Amino acid sequence: MRVFGSLPNFGGPTGLVPAYLSLGLEELRRRARRALEGLESCRVCPRDCGVNRLDGHWSACKTGRFAVVTSAFPHLGEEDCLRGRNGSGTVFFGHCNLRCAFCQNFDISQGLRPQVAGTDPWDLARIMLRLQEMGCHNINFVTPEHVVPQVLEALVLAAEEGLRLPLVYNTSAYDSLESLRLLDGIVDIYMPDLKLFDPELCKKYLKAEDYPGVARAALKEMHGQVGPLEIGEDGLARRGVLIRHLVMPGLPEETRAILSWIAGELGPDAYVNVMGQYRPGGRVSRNRHPELNRPLEPLELGSALAMAEKAGLTRLDGRAPGPRKW
Repeated sequence: MRVFGSLPNFGGPTGLVPAYLSLGLEELRRRARRALEGLESCRVCPRDCGVNRLDGHWSACKTGRFAVVTSAFPHLGEEDCLRGRNGSGTVFFGHCNLRCAFCQNFDISQGLRPQVAGTDPWDLARIMLRLQEMGCHNINFVTPEHVVPQVLEALVLAAEEGLRLPLVYNTSAYDSLESLRLLDGIVDIYMPDLKLFDPELCKKYLKAEDYPGVARAALKEMHGQVGPLEIGEDGLARRGVLIRHLVMPGLPEETRAILSWIAGELGPDAYVNVMGQYRPGGRVSRNRHPELNRPLEPLELGSALAMAEKAGLTRLDGRAPGPRKW
C-alpha cells in the first residue's frame, strides 16, 4: 500500500526514470546493507572517525545511528534547472563534517547539540514521498556527506512505496570515495560546492587541511559517474554534475585556481554556478576572521565571471529573476 496514494501531482521530468529505479530494488537494498555495515566503524566521510554509530556513538559529525532532518520543503531558491515551477524537494540534514567559519547555515550545521534520537528511516522515506506529492521536481539532499548510509536505507523504503523523483546530492565535496561509489547508479545529479584550494586556508576556515585533495578526487568520481549536466527541453536537470563555487571576499586567487582546475580536469562544458551571494555569517565577525567580515563587492563577482570565461568554461549558470515561466 502506498503512503500517499496515486501521487497525481508528480513534478519530475516527463519520461525520466531515476537512476536508482534503473539500478533495481534488489541492488539498492544490497547497497544500503553494505553502507549500514560501515557505520559500525565509521568511515562514511574523510574524517575516518572509526566510532560505532550503529550503537549511537558519534564523533566529528555529531550524528549517531539516525540522520537528523532539520527541515524539508519545496525550495524555490535553487538553480532554475532544479527548482522549475514547483521547487526542488530539499531535505536539510543537521550537523556537518566540516567547520566552515563562514557557514550560512551555521545554526543547523554547527549550532545543534548532538542528538541520540534522529529521523528514523521510515520518517525520512515519508518526507521524500510527501515532497513528491507536493509536485517537487527532485529530491535534494543538503549536506548528506555524513549520512549516506541513512539516506540509502530510507531510499529503499521510499522506492518501494512509489518514489520516482530524481535525486540531487547537494554536498560540500568533502566526501569519501567509498561513499560516492556506493551511490554510483543511484544519484542522478551531483551538486558539489568547491570552496577553497589552498590547504592553509582550508585549515583556517574549514578545519580540514585535506579538503583540496579530497574535493578534487570527489569531483572526478562524480563526473566519472554521471558526466556533465544534462538539461531537458523542459528546462529541468536530468543527470550530471552541477558545480557551485561561492566567491569569497579578498580571495581571487582561490576562485582562479578552482575555475581553472574545473576547465582543465572536467572540461569546458562543465556546468558551473559562480555564486556572488557571500555574506558574513557563522563565526565571522570583527574579532574573528575580520578579513571575511564584509559582503562581496560587485567588482569581485564580475572579476570571477571573467576568470571563468578566460578559463574556457562555456556553461555558467544564469538565474531568472523570479519563479520560472513555464
